[in-house]
Amino acid sequence: MTKIARSAIKSIDIQAAPEKVFAFISNLLNWPEYAIVNLRSVSPGPNGWFKAVTKFGEGELKLNALPEFGIFDHTWRDPQASWQVYGRVVPNGDGATVSMTLFQPPVMDDQQFDHAMREMDIEMNKLKEILER
Repeated sequence: MTKIARSAIKSIDIQAAPEKVFAFISNLLNWPEYAIVNLRSVSPGPNGWFKAVTKFGEGELKLNALPEFGIFDHTWRDPQASWQVYGRVVPNGDGATVSMTLFQPPVMDDQQFDHAMREMDIEMNKLKEILER
């Protein structure tokens, strides 16, 4: 039986139209603008994967977007591990709420995961700042 991974849900309310928010966040080339703690660059790669450079090294991202449902699930893989992140943009009044469900990868201990989640807070706030300009 596989152990259930520890999870965290990060969300932020953004005063911008859900369509605008989704258009920005579903373009992986925009991610270095808001993922300022971890992501250095993103460039197109083969077979729908994007090459990514993080503060830890190189990896790849693949986005599975369904605009009609606000879904921007994505997969990360690098030489050490791979994991899935489940992302949503949902209408909230005249704005949107962005949420991501993250699971602790086996390569991270609890302290590392807690630290990564604090860094996610910084990045979610940067996303809000960008989209509310």
